[in-house]
Amino acid sequence: MKLVEPPSCSFPSAIVFIGKNSRGNWVARQQNGLYGGLFVNRAQAVKYALFENGHHPETIVELSREIELDIDGKLPFAVTRRVA
Repeated sequence: MKLVEPPSCSFPSAIVFIGKNSRGNWVARQQNGLYGGLFVNRAQAVKYALFENGHHPETIVELSREIELDIDGKLPFAVTRRVA
């Protein structure tokens, strides 16, 4: 018999916010800005969010306010490069 860990006990998935931007397009964006996308409809934004978060619909939050996709090239964390 194979034991399977219930989803609530497994590694927590990152929260993904979805909503419309100021131009009416749908945005999906991980809470820390590690990934995101711009979509023509809600269904595609949800599909992308599910794919990126490991199919955890409980971690998708739809916002009623505007959400923008930040693509200014700045990473939300410091990047260090190790030279051998």
